[in-house]
Amino acid sequence: MNKALAILGMAKKAGLLAVGSDDTLEAVRRRKAKLVITASDASAGSVERAHTNAKEHKIEYMSVPFTKFELGTTAGRGAPGTIAFLDKGLADGFKNKLTLTENIEFTKESDA
Repeated sequence: MNKALAILGMAKKAGLLAVGSDDTLEAVRRRKAKLVITASDASAGSVERAHTNAKEHKIEYMSVPFTKFELGTTAGRGAPGTIAFLDKGLADGFKNKLTLTENIEFTKESDA
């Protein structure tokens, strides 16, 4: 298993994920989200909503190279296009593993 997905699985087991657009948006609005991610095959509307809401609330956002199916399998729920980490340590671990293994960049909206 990909190391970044393993961290996503740990966050799921710890109950520190918001899975799906509604749960993610709620976590963002309540300022519980530490990192918002979207699947590689999420709809353009889902990506735009996730990115816009993260930016408005100064929360980090990244599009990841995993499909909705891969995220859903790991997160244990359907095929979500959007997920939010609710723990900074797990979010940072996910980003670090992903940027090291996939050469992915993220946008930090708190500088906006």
